[in-house]
Amino acid sequence: MAVVGGGANPEHEVALRGAAAVSAALAEAGHDPVPLTIGRDGVWHDAAGPLGDSPAASLATALGLLAGCDAAFPVLHGTRGEDGSAAALLDLAGVPAVGCGVRAGAIAMDKHATKALARSLGIGVVEAALVLPGAPVPQVALPAVVKPTTAGSSFGVALVERAADLPGAVAAAAALGDAVLVERYVRAREVHVAVLQRPDGTLLVPPVLEFAKPDGVLFDTSRKYETGVVPLLPAPLADGLRPRLEAAALALFRALGCAGLSRFDFFLTDDGFLLNEVNTMPGMTAQSGFPMMCAAAGLPYPALVAELVETALAATPAASGAALSR
Repeated sequence: MAVVGGGANPEHEVALRGAAAVSAALAEAGHDPVPLTIGRDGVWHDAAGPLGDSPAASLATALGLLAGCDAAFPVLHGTRGEDGSAAALLDLAGVPAVGCGVRAGAIAMDKHATKALARSLGIGVVEAALVLPGAPVPQVALPAVVKPTTAGSSFGVALVERAADLPGAVAAAAALGDAVLVERYVRAREVHVAVLQRPDGTLLVPPVLEFAKPDGVLFDTSRKYETGVVPLLPAPLADGLRPRLEAAALALFRALGCAGLSRFDFFLTDDGFLLNEVNTMPGMTAQSGFPMMCAAAGLPYPALVAELVETALAATPAASGAALSR
């Protein structure tokens, strides 16, 4: 069972932690994980070191290792991974893979495209101006949130309160994703909704999670991974709100063509809820939001990891009878 971590993007370290946790859970369950890492420079590694002296050369060797495994668990976030790149590679190689396919990964990674899809489903989104490469910085009401369209883990996200700071924030975000969104700042709570596809194809929506933060504070990368926040599980929700959030998450899961797992983040406002973003490969340590929600639904971390592999194999007729020895 190949477990791919790292990645040639800013979320490299986050993905490494998730891949290590997944490998440990598979080993605990009696499987034989084959750890593979994509370096920040794009070079693939196994436990012994680099598999080649360039991304292309190392990938050729990695494909041979992947072909010898029953399935792959790509614990990759962001571009060149979660954006459909890894799914496309594994699909072309004929290796069953945990998680979403090319279409879901590519659309969900693009926040602008995701907003358009959500609107078509009648799901509210935060108003935003799209800034394409080379375009002038728009005049927008402040405060505003600036973010790359195709980066995750809140990298490149900035809260701008002065007009003089807007061009710099846009430039910083563009360095991570080319196109940039300048969103209306929404003072709201943020909740996460998980959707898990079971091996029989049914979908489970565990209890909703909220990471409590001080009012008016931006939930940026440092607060996600360094400072620490307080998880509220289940999140305190007004009567009737949870079914509506579940319905929105399920509609998005199906419309995107997601598979295996995805996490949907919503803002809760006085007027209802708005979609923030979709993660087709959410954080995968035992302390990450998605596994925490699944644990609250009675599926502890080792069982979750094993079930995700079962779901991937069940979706591949030729591999449905394969053992998980590798």
